[in-house]
Amino acid sequence: MKIIMLGAPGAGKGTQAKMIADQYGIPHISTGDIFRANIKEQTELGMEAKTYMDKGALVPDELTVKILLDRVAKDDCKSGYVLDGFPRTIPQAEVLDKAVKELNETIDYAINVEVPDENIIKRMSGRRACLACGATYHVEHVPPKKEGICDRCGKELVLRDDDKPETVKKRLEVYHAQTQPLIEYYNKKNILKEVDGTKDMKDVFADIVKILGA
Repeated sequence: MKIIMLGAPGAGKGTQAKMIADQYGIPHISTGDIFRANIKEQTELGMEAKTYMDKGALVPDELTVKILLDRVAKDDCKSGYVLDGFPRTIPQAEVLDKAVKELNETIDYAINVEVPDENIIKRMSGRRACLACGATYHVEHVPPKKEGICDRCGKELVLRDDDKPETVKKRLEVYHAQTQPLIEYYNKKNILKEVDGTKDMKDVFADIVKILGA
C-alpha cells in the first residue's frame, strides 16, 4: 500500500502519516528525514543534495526523487510506505510517477487532509514551545499548567516565528500556488481521497482507516 499525504502546513498530515505507518506496519517517509539521514551517512546522493542546501538553493526534483527511490527500495518498504512532504509540485509528481512506473508499481492513494486556512492560522498561532527542553503546548488544546511557563522545566514558552500568523499566511499562499494543484492532479488519476481535518485527530484517523480498509 503506497500512500501520498497531502494537506496544507499545519493540517496535521504528518501526524496522520505516522499513525498510518504504525497501524499498517509500513514506513513513514518524510523527505526532510531522508535528506538528513543521507547527509549524516555522507552518501553520494546526500553529499550532492548538501551542495544545494548549503547555498540555500532548492534540491532539484530529479535528485530528490533519486534519494526517495533509494529509500523506498529498502526491504522495509516492500509492503508499502507513506510519503509525507513529497511531492509538493506538479513537476515533482510527474517525475515521481515516471520513476514509480519504471519499477512497475503505482501509488494507491493520495489522501488530502482538508482544513480551511482560518482554522490552520488559529491552530498554529496557538502553539507554544519551550526552547530550553523542546516541549510543545497549545493555548487551547494542550495548555501548560501555568500560562506561559513550561511544565517540564519551568522556562518561558514562546510563539515560534514559523507559527506567527503572518508567517503561516505566507506559507499557505505558497501551498495554494504550488501544492494545491496536486489535488486535481491526483483526482484525475482516481486515487484522491479527502478527509475532514478539522475533526479530532482520532476521528480523522478513523476516517482514513475506513478509506484504506482495516
